[in-house]
Amino acid sequence: MKISQIAKVTGISSRSLRHYEKKGLITVSRLDNNYREFDDSIIEAINTIQLYLNSGLTTDQIKDILYCPEDQEYDKKDEYCEALLQIYETKLNDVIRHKKALDEAQVRLEKQINLMKENRDKWVPEEEDEQ
Repeated sequence: MKISQIAKVTGISSRSLRHYEKKGLITVSRLDNNYREFDDSIIEAINTIQLYLNSGLTTDQIKDILYCPEDQEYDKKDEYCEALLQIYETKLNDVIRHKKALDEAQVRLEKQINLMKENRDKWVPEEEDEQ
């Protein structure tokens, strides 16, 4: 598929796709005319990248995540995956903080909605009888 087709399927702009390629998040083959050619597997990769971006990770952090070998044994000498662990822990703490703030906002909104519903009659003027 060409870049415009991938952009249409994924909802990601061609500019963003070029940026992902430049940052090394995706690899793309080139045709003889130097046009990019994407295979269908790129769609899943793009969706994963978007998930991470929406979680607040940077493209550099995403690259570390995407290229951290899954079959690698983790030990204290491995600074690469130690750094990745720190990224995950930091993001988890951010998510926990945001979730707590959202939970508090939800409780306040629910209370306000219930209060407004209980007092609806006081706020909504009665309709006058038209004669």
